[in-house]
Amino acid sequence: MAKTRELIQAKLFCHRHRTREQDFTRHRQLPFMRTIVFLLQKTTRSIQAHLHSFFEALGQWNQGVSPSAWSQARLKLRHTAFIELNEEAILNVIYPQPGSFEVRRWKSHRVMAIDSSLVRLPNEPQLGQEFGWVECRNEHGRYGQYPEARLSALTDVLNRIAIETYFVPRAQGERELAIQHIPRLEPEDLALLDRGFAGFELFASFLQARRHFVCRCPRSSFVAVNRLFEANREGVSVRARVRAESHQAPKIRAQGLPTEITIRLVTVRLSTGELEVLATDLLDERLYPVECFGELYHSRWGVETYYGLLKGRLDLENFTGLSPEAVRQDVYSTIFLSNLESIITRPANERLAEQSRELKSRQQVNHAVCFHALKSHLIALLLSQEPVAQVIEKLEVLFMDNPTAVRPARVVPRRKHSDCRSYQYQRNVRKAVF
Repeated sequence: MAKTRELIQAKLFCHRHRTREQDFTRHRQLPFMRTIVFLLQKTTRSIQAHLHSFFEALGQWNQGVSPSAWSQARLKLRHTAFIELNEEAILNVIYPQPGSFEVRRWKSHRVMAIDSSLVRLPNEPQLGQEFGWVECRNEHGRYGQYPEARLSALTDVLNRIAIETYFVPRAQGERELAIQHIPRLEPEDLALLDRGFAGFELFASFLQARRHFVCRCPRSSFVAVNRLFEANREGVSVRARVRAESHQAPKIRAQGLPTEITIRLVTVRLSTGELEVLATDLLDERLYPVECFGELYHSRWGVETYYGLLKGRLDLENFTGLSPEAVRQDVYSTIFLSNLESIITRPANERLAEQSRELKSRQQVNHAVCFHALKSHLIALLLSQEPVAQVIEKLEVLFMDNPTAVRPARVVPRRKHSDCRSYQYQRNVRKAVF
């Protein structure tokens, strides 16, 4: 937190992330620092109600700042400010050197998950032009459309930290984005991928970069995978020599990738009885026995719950602006806030786990309570003269209140709604209230 406070108060940081050279040079009620914090405090209330409470917390309740003044202030800010904050105040603080935040690992590996999620945008023409449209049809034909983007995240699932994110047009493919994430991986990182990513080009890209991966394979992805599905035996581990298909080979060669690779295939039986075939570059069967892959791959679920947190707890799709830049500000500020919460709540989570050791279910912090407390204290954390440690001490008391139980065996059925049903729900049913 001290690094975050230092950055947003630095003139050079402001100059790097303002739209024009003349922006944030005059004394206004919404200078650079306040604009940053106001965005991080995103709520579902009206802008005017948020402004009233914001300036009241600053002790300036009678300033009369209008929503128009706020709109003009955010036009001066670039979303890259939140990307640098995430890089300098989060990632470069907790990973390079040991500190109070102990990085959880699996067999010395940071466990990374790569996945993407579609994000529904406000129904504005400029957003549709930039990110792409989804057309809704029924038996009578086309009756509506809405803009949608794709958010791809490289996430440290054991520590719930987003390392790198891309917010791009919806038409951009998941595998293409996964390849773009590879340079960000460290040599000892282990990437987990769902079956939609299984493909020769992606596997070859990992091997060429000497990075580790574990990927679930669907039926008909590779000949060797099909044989394992037909055998239907769990606990099998085989090495397979895989070649690029003839129509892929020219593209593979043009990228400087090998057209033939060796991977290891492992079979795991799920609790539902379904057989799962995992492809990996971890060839050492002594160091990585078959028995460890079931639990390892299950941790990939952390990226699914991460998107659930962004869209649910933080209401990512309830955007505070209608322009592409405003949408990007909301996306990257939300990602930074989620990382910040992961770090600040770690001590409280560890104390709850210790206290609940003898209970039937382990306890953890209630994220809904934690995010609300963090947003309410952001002004004290980032804009006041109060020591950061003192504010965090107050927050930890709030984090310990109303914990929730962890139920690993709990299963919630997943339902996928059609575009038409989603359109109907978003337009006529969904209400956001704070």
